[in-house]
Amino acid sequence: MGGGTNRAEYNGHSPFASLDYESQVSNLESSVKKMTAMLQVQLEVLDKKIENGIGLVKRDLKKEIEERAVLIENELKELEGRTNSLGRSLGELKEMGLLSKEEFERFWNELKKSRNFDGSGNDVSLDEVRVLAKAIVEKEIERHAADGIGRPDYALASGGARIVGHSEPGFFGRPSSWLRVWGRNHIHQNAKKMLEPSFGEPGQCFALKGSTGFVDIKLRTAVFIEAITLEHVSESVSHDRSAAPKKGRVYGWIQSEVTGEINKAQSMVQQLLDFEYDLEKNNVQTFDIDPHTMIVVDTVRLEVTSNHGNSNQTCIYRLRVHGFEADPVNKVLALH
Repeated sequence: MGGGTNRAEYNGHSPFASLDYESQVSNLESSVKKMTAMLQVQLEVLDKKIENGIGLVKRDLKKEIEERAVLIENELKELEGRTNSLGRSLGELKEMGLLSKEEFERFWNELKKSRNFDGSGNDVSLDEVRVLAKAIVEKEIERHAADGIGRPDYALASGGARIVGHSEPGFFGRPSSWLRVWGRNHIHQNAKKMLEPSFGEPGQCFALKGSTGFVDIKLRTAVFIEAITLEHVSESVSHDRSAAPKKGRVYGWIQSEVTGEINKAQSMVQQLLDFEYDLEKNNVQTFDIDPHTMIVVDTVRLEVTSNHGNSNQTCIYRLRVHGFEADPVNKVLALH
């Protein structure tokens, strides 16, 4: 019997062996559960760290995007400012009436003729280009120095223009000068001042009585009018500019078809321009005429409908008329 018992123990059928196996399985399951719980905790911690890291990255990225957006916005504003500045500069250059392409080509052709340049290998040297550029610059300086804005003035008294009519004149200056001095055809002697350079000196103007009035000017010749320039004394030398014209109109006609008062030939008179002189801008202001209303005229009327607040008088320092001369055919057509 002792031998049988030993075989049973050897074959693993002992109750103690079974209990020991179940204990090992239980311990293993417990260890696995603990390891699983620990892994889960670690995963949750890792997830939290990743979430926090992503949130931090998001915040940093958002902050960087916002900073870059502000930087881009500032750069766009700066670019816009530069663009506006460039636009103003181009506008100023355009208003200056600098040398045109045709004028440059004329200079260039004159240079080539001066050295018999025929375009067949005789290159113009850099020194000759410098001479051409110097001549162009000198011409522009001379042109602008002559009248300030570099555009022909067909209402210039020294060029042959004259005052042919005006409303009642006002008085300007010292009481001793308040005398009405009349010339030919009841034209006040001070009227001519508005067709001459005033050189910015206060008082060198023609004063009309009240806040409205008109002046008729016979131009030096018949022209297609492109613009008029109205000038008043600068704020830097005048304490009171209330007598400056504010709003008004410009009319034009051919004098040979209009005699006496303007209302005797309304059909031949055309309104060319409505203008408003702004005291906040340059004291010399040019007003362009719509090309569709451009006609040949040799006489214009400057009509002031309001000034800047002076009820006693309206002072006109200078009126300039710009355009180009009409050929005889156009002049004849305008007369009919």
